[in-house]
Amino acid sequence: MISKKAVCILSGGLDSVVSAFYVRQVLNLAPYTITFRYGQRSTEEMRRARFFSTLLGSEVHKEVDIGFMKDLYGNENNLTGDNTIIPEKFQQSIVVPHRNSIFLTISAAWAASLNIGVLVYGAHADDQNYPDCRPKFVSSLADMLYESDFDAINLGLRERIEIWCPAKENFHKNELVKIGYDLLGDKIFDTWSCYSDESRNSLNEPVHCGACESCINRISSFSEANIQDRTIYAK
Repeated sequence: MISKKAVCILSGGLDSVVSAFYVRQVLNLAPYTITFRYGQRSTEEMRRARFFSTLLGSEVHKEVDIGFMKDLYGNENNLTGDNTIIPEKFQQSIVVPHRNSIFLTISAAWAASLNIGVLVYGAHADDQNYPDCRPKFVSSLADMLYESDFDAINLGLRERIEIWCPAKENFHKNELVKIGYDLLGDKIFDTWSCYSDESRNSLNEPVHCGACESCINRISSFSEANIQDRTIYAK
């Protein structure tokens, strides 16, 4: 890595938060964070992203509203559709088509304006159900970004963008939990994984539902990492 800075896509979830802290504290890259509102059912993740961006010491935190994506997806997707049922196990209905392609391409435009050569997102080795989390996708998109800005890169005006994610290091989610706990301590339990924020505690504060596919993966990863999960779940 030539760049000393990185644009980190931060959703407020465990994977993206740990990835951002990893590149800052282990790879020594100064973070610039970006979060997307794409019509997702969970708005709590935006608040968590702001919290962790501040904790991370991000130079800048951008929130980009691409809520029109909700209209494009309609009710075909369970993470953006209204009154759809979020499954407990993986189904194609929770794969948001081209989401990471869109996030990374927009982030690359910001990175180019800052002459930053590293993009970071939280795809890990257990994300094989999601095509836009696989290493082949990462390398293909990096090649596309290079071709789309070839002249400026060839003239030395901008860096060639590298995409870093845990999947490139073959990090599994339970390994991210261990890394995150080492770097963040109990703050790791403040990350937000739930696909919705409809479950509430007695103070009407959002809590993880504990039943959606993402919550179940979170619970399993803490168990596999032998770390007591202090996340509050509705069930």
